[in-house]
Amino acid sequence: MDDSVKKLAVLGSTGSIGRQTLQVVRNLAGRFRVVGLAGGQNTELLSQQIAEFQPEFIYYQPTHHSPLTTPNCTFLLMEAIAAHPDVDIVVIATSGKAGLSATLAAVKAGKKVALANKEPLVMAGEIITREAKKSGAQLLPIDSEHSAIWQCLNGESQPPQRILLTASGGPFRGFSPEQLAQVTPRQALQHPSWQMGKKVTIDSATLMNKGLEIMEARWLFGVPIEHIDVIIHPQSIIHSMVEFVDGSFKAQMSYPDMRLPIQYALTWPERVPNPELPKLDWDKIKALTFEPPDFKNFPCLELARQAAKTGGTSPAALCAADEVAVELFLKGAIKFPDIARLVEQVLREHQTIFDPTLDDIINIDRWAREKALQFFNKSN
Repeated sequence: MDDSVKKLAVLGSTGSIGRQTLQVVRNLAGRFRVVGLAGGQNTELLSQQIAEFQPEFIYYQPTHHSPLTTPNCTFLLMEAIAAHPDVDIVVIATSGKAGLSATLAAVKAGKKVALANKEPLVMAGEIITREAKKSGAQLLPIDSEHSAIWQCLNGESQPPQRILLTASGGPFRGFSPEQLAQVTPRQALQHPSWQMGKKVTIDSATLMNKGLEIMEARWLFGVPIEHIDVIIHPQSIIHSMVEFVDGSFKAQMSYPDMRLPIQYALTWPERVPNPELPKLDWDKIKALTFEPPDFKNFPCLELARQAAKTGGTSPAALCAADEVAVELFLKGAIKFPDIARLVEQVLREHQTIFDPTLDDIINIDRWAREKALQFFNKSN
């Protein structure tokens, strides 16, 4: 195989980011070879991906209703795929806690890790970044906001004075508490700007997603939490901004399409033309507006910031409780504002472990999930 062809493993290939990653691979024919695919229970789509890309290694969650026959592939756990010597770049496109152990395995193996999943860095950022320094692994952000910061910092010799993470505000910007109490899962899944998976779309609607991004930015760029702010930018054209010590700002702008930051992570340090990617039409853009976040009606953002400031296992407890709460909301078991209430209840009960081990983090994750369900059951 040509040494210039990058060998990819896409973990979470059947999810939104995974599917868009494979679109980029299709559009940049000859640059990449997909050697590993990991999906969940959507074996029908995974079968189609395997037939098209013919990976050497696969992972999926077998079920009685969806068997998968793959005579030419080797079944490996995600951690083994992530660390395999035949893999150059690992795309972590899984959702929630699922990407933690695979991310750590890829980092320990010294891989380039294109990271779309926030939770690994949120839950275990200190551990992951420490291991990356030991192994020489590179963390390449796929999140549009972190990709924007990364691009703004390229070529700069001094650290940023401040990072401004932009947020669209979600579909319920400006809603009253009474309106938020009537929000349905179907409404919450209609993001105004981005095409994303269910979990991250609900997190965007509650602004929890932006709180997780604060923690992720801290570990990716070594900037203290106090120097990372959030600003609402409904047009989703400026993906984030960086302020420098002299008062100058850099901003990265592009059409709101996840394939753009995905491609940048995969082709970095090059920029490559891709006719399938949309471009901004400045004749149609009438204004770029900004406003502060509504902390009162969207308390998840402040809950996440406080967990970040506390540190230790608090972010892990936050993530676990949020996963449970979002799942309950999607099932119609709780109302939209109850997501924040449930997370807050769990954090109130949580006793932080500082300088945690990976086992500590995993144990707190389990505890927080159980505690969230206990609070839910008590209220019903």
